[in-house]
Amino acid sequence: MKVYTGRGDEGMTDLRDMTRVSKTSHRIEAYGTVDEVNAIVGTARPTGYDDVDELLEIVQNHLHIVQADLANPDPDEDDPQVREEHVEALETRIDEADEELDPLTSFILPGGSETGAKLHHARTVSRRAERRAVSLASEEPINAEVVAYLNRLSDALFVYARLVNKRDGVPEASPTY
Repeated sequence: MKVYTGRGDEGMTDLRDMTRVSKTSHRIEAYGTVDEVNAIVGTARPTGYDDVDELLEIVQNHLHIVQADLANPDPDEDDPQVREEHVEALETRIDEADEELDPLTSFILPGGSETGAKLHHARTVSRRAERRAVSLASEEPINAEVVAYLNRLSDALFVYARLVNKRDGVPEASPTY
């Protein structure tokens, strides 16, 4: 199978249902940004921490479901879709990781160890993906669990960036005003 087809050379691409749309459509922007999050998460693995690596692998697989969901304007019941259990799985992991962290008392500057900084970067792109999904939802119906998942994902990446930095012995810095 060839990687290139030439079908997108004029700025159009196919959705899952084979509808042709502009590569600048809100739907393509949304799932393209999710793809970007996935690539950034991939740069953070391996972290050196089995529990964090396990979560990130789960997240990367979930992000493929998010992309498939966003790429399909009219999904069938058996098509990949983000479900409430995906959101709940993130919430469980956030709560578990948060138990190891000191309470957050102020904003923190993103950064820290190399892995912590990558997770903060992934968090910010996850927020952008969420904004893109909300923008798409303002134009046409999408699965609401996609927005909830992306919102919770950015929370999870924030908590895991803090966790990795703590385990790596990198103190958090707060902004000065």
